[in-house]
Amino acid sequence: MLAKTGLHLRAFGIILAPIRPRISAVRLIQQQPLQNQLLTTGGAATVLGLQQARSYAKGKDRKKEKGGKGKPVKVEINEQQLRELINLDALNAQMEKSVLQMKDDFIKNLSLRSTSGAIDTLRIKVDGAEHELQELAQISRKNPKTIIVNMIAFPQTIPDVLRAIEKSGMNLNPQQDGTTLFIPIPKVTKEHRELLSKNAKALFIKYRDAIRDIQNAQIRKLKKQTDIGKDDAFAAQTQVTAIADKYIAQADKLLISKQKELSGEA
Repeated sequence: MLAKTGLHLRAFGIILAPIRPRISAVRLIQQQPLQNQLLTTGGAATVLGLQQARSYAKGKDRKKEKGGKGKPVKVEINEQQLRELINLDALNAQMEKSVLQMKDDFIKNLSLRSTSGAIDTLRIKVDGAEHELQELAQISRKNPKTIIVNMIAFPQTIPDVLRAIEKSGMNLNPQQDGTTLFIPIPKVTKEHRELLSKNAKALFIKYRDAIRDIQNAQIRKLKKQTDIGKDDAFAAQTQVTAIADKYIAQADKLLISKQKELSGEA
């Protein structure tokens, strides 16, 4: 009986013999760092590498599906839908007004060719109200290089006029003699062109922010409306933003055109 048992055990040992090295190899692999495992296991490393490559490829595909980085998504404006939710005409009018005001400021305050014309329409703030300089003074040219501003009708506004001229960005240095201001017309230097171009950018930012304020005010109103669904409200907000983007793009084109003119490229 014992002899038979011994034979069985030896036979079982023979069967297990090929398995033991494999178990030992697996334990050794588990104890090794990942990099060594890849070198040791050969075929397993190939499989793992394929899995990693496949996951990476999926990540790249996802980026492609989103349309790529930096590409703005085009939003179609559904005027009929918007008119049911907001006063679309008023929204367009407000944003368009900002663009037109910027264009008007460009013409009046950032002109190289007509400094006297810019002086005529220079806005003067007096006691909280705005007036054009030509409403407060008599403006004439003494010679091609000097503008005369006679303030005899409203001498009390001279400090306000001097302040407005200083902040106009036109690089003017008026000289006061009693109620008369003598304003030398500066030469059009490179520095003067650069200053005017910088002022044009500042005006663009001012009116761009004004358009964004109109956009944000309208979006806040939409968020407060409880009689429309979330999907409709979100779609309307997206379209309001797209309308603001359109007017800002118009303002940006005006800025580029003005800066080319000021730099002498136009």
